[in-house]
Amino acid sequence: MAKGFYMADYVLLDCDNVNDIDLTGFITIKKKGVEYYNVSCAFDIETTSFYYDNKQNIQLTNEEYKKLCYKNPEYMADKRAIMYVWQFQIEKFVFIGRTWGEFKTFINKLSSLLMLNEKRVLTVYVHNLSFEFQFIKKHFDWTKIFATDERKPLYAQTCGICFKCSYRLSGYSLSTVGKNLQKYKVEKKEGDLDYKKIRNSKTKLTDDELGYCINDTRVVVSYIKEQIERYGNITNIPLTQTGVVRRFVRSECFKNKSYKLLMKKLTLTPMEYMSLQRAFAGGFTHANAMYTTQICDDVTSYDFTSSYPAVLCAEQFPMSRGRLIPSKDLSRENMEKLLNNYCCLFDIEIVGLKPRYTFENIISRSKCFICDNAVLNNGRVVKADKIGTTITDVDFRMIQEFYSWDYFRVNNFYIYERGYLPREFLESVLKLYSDKTTLKGVEGKEVEYLHAKEMLNSCYGMTVTSIVRNMIDYSSDEWQKGAPELDSAIEEYNKDRNRFLFYPWGVWCTSYARRNLYMGILECKDDYIYSDTDSIKMFNVNKHIDFINKYNEAITLKLEHMCKYYGFSYELIRPKTIKGETKPLGVWDFDGHYKHFKTLGAKRYLILDDDDNYQLTVAGLNKKIALPFLIGKETDYKKVFNKFNDGLIVDSDNTGKMLHTYLDYEIEGTLIDYEGNEEYYKELSSIHLEDAEYSLSLTGAYIDYLLGVRMA
Repeated sequence: MAKGFYMADYVLLDCDNVNDIDLTGFITIKKKGVEYYNVSCAFDIETTSFYYDNKQNIQLTNEEYKKLCYKNPEYMADKRAIMYVWQFQIEKFVFIGRTWGEFKTFINKLSSLLMLNEKRVLTVYVHNLSFEFQFIKKHFDWTKIFATDERKPLYAQTCGICFKCSYRLSGYSLSTVGKNLQKYKVEKKEGDLDYKKIRNSKTKLTDDELGYCINDTRVVVSYIKEQIERYGNITNIPLTQTGVVRRFVRSECFKNKSYKLLMKKLTLTPMEYMSLQRAFAGGFTHANAMYTTQICDDVTSYDFTSSYPAVLCAEQFPMSRGRLIPSKDLSRENMEKLLNNYCCLFDIEIVGLKPRYTFENIISRSKCFICDNAVLNNGRVVKADKIGTTITDVDFRMIQEFYSWDYFRVNNFYIYERGYLPREFLESVLKLYSDKTTLKGVEGKEVEYLHAKEMLNSCYGMTVTSIVRNMIDYSSDEWQKGAPELDSAIEEYNKDRNRFLFYPWGVWCTSYARRNLYMGILECKDDYIYSDTDSIKMFNVNKHIDFINKYNEAITLKLEHMCKYYGFSYELIRPKTIKGETKPLGVWDFDGHYKHFKTLGAKRYLILDDDDNYQLTVAGLNKKIALPFLIGKETDYKKVFNKFNDGLIVDSDNTGKMLHTYLDYEIEGTLIDYEGNEEYYKELSSIHLEDAEYSLSLTGAYIDYLLGVRMA
């Protein structure tokens, strides 16, 4: 590879030509006594995975191993994986190497050239750092590592180089990151590298293959260049997407000097926090058991416009410290008064729980700390001799709608003063919603639109960030998870001068959103087919239009009341698109009509829309790959829908799903590539990748429940 090989906007160099980097324009930004190079850098590797039979001393491709296992289920061989090419880009300079020895030499030379150390740092982004880190972790001595979970570092620093994760920053796949670039446009290449071929460091890479590898770092470098320009310099870039919106909203809130005084009043006790965690639940996703596995015709879908932002703006939330009500003061009459006038959080034990309806059950088994002799509907409690769970007042009202019981008792009953979320917080949410709406499709505002959309989607996420997290440490080549210290974590949370959120807000946010969805389910009754967080699929939509319209009027009135309370313009809750179309916040909105719809349960459904296009949603499957497999050459929709059923096995070639096996031990040997080239390899740690098949199966218990419901 010739040094100084120019291609488009980058220069390709051999890994030993570090000194050819033109340092003109390389500046550092000083922050907290440390200088950071304000440049865009990326690192990426390509790997090959295979099996090795120690007894017979033979290597096998993943496909060869599967065939042998099919013939002999007891056949065993070791999983192995090696790196065969790495790419490192700093600004326009791209370096390629084939071995870890070359990479370590490169890093040393780069560190010397830039005079890197603990006080002078180069930030290098990796798209999915958890993968690359598994390969490089034993090659360096790490001075700083921060991780939110085992094997998932957000950053790792060594030799004055801080590797950071661009996937956690963007929240998108590399392909989507490339498509979303606005100024420095580089799209990820597809299909130019056959991962099934075994390669080693001697394998010759074609121009297309090399271009594919280089392009991955170019996408990341372009993305980071845009982020540097967005935030002013590299030190201001947050670690995660949630951090982006957190920074924006915090700055808006702290413009009001009294905001910090409010936060001082909104504190938690350790026991209260544990109750809040038990009560917290995400979006409701479930299917009507009467229609699960059935082909449904003439189906309409409605969804909420920005459900969580709407709830944050329209509803009232805990705006005081929690007050624990003594059990002696919890008569039925007094409890009802408290439920009507306060935000309430409590443990409840219900005896003799019975369903009011067959079309849906809303209590999650996973949220019950007691569940005696229960009948379950795909994870939801239908009936039980006794359950125990922790809920909010909002949850309780919905449980009353869906169930009856013999009696109940409550404990650990906390009450909070109700009120709108702070003015500055809501102003931030509404601004993001308005920007997302008004800037969409506006020429020259593509960047601003994308940022507003991303931050709006993250507004809810930051409200439910856990206060108490497991301590994740990496030392002696091992990940270790330590138990968090609850009391000290809560004390730190309460005293945090930069805090602008109150954990209960997130708990009530999802409670309100689920309630809104449940109201739609209750309206539809037997016309209800399927729901997912903020949407409902239904029959006979015309029967329910009046409900939809009345709901939309009601949520608009709620939002207008909030606007009047704070003096906000009503235009913030119903901004207009570039075409002049009003987009009101929080309303039920038409989401599509389908000729045919079939669900196999949560996050599993197949659609044929009015334009005869199939849509497939199955958690864990790549629909771009799995859908053509499902359709095949069939022209009869019934055959396609019947194929989508319990017992369907999508083979490993058509799932788009990869099985990751972490290898924490050293491997070495000689690997023969697909061209016959032999090369010695040694990996200190690695990840074996393999296409994974997907079995679309229903549990026996769920099948029994479905049969029972339909025979009743």
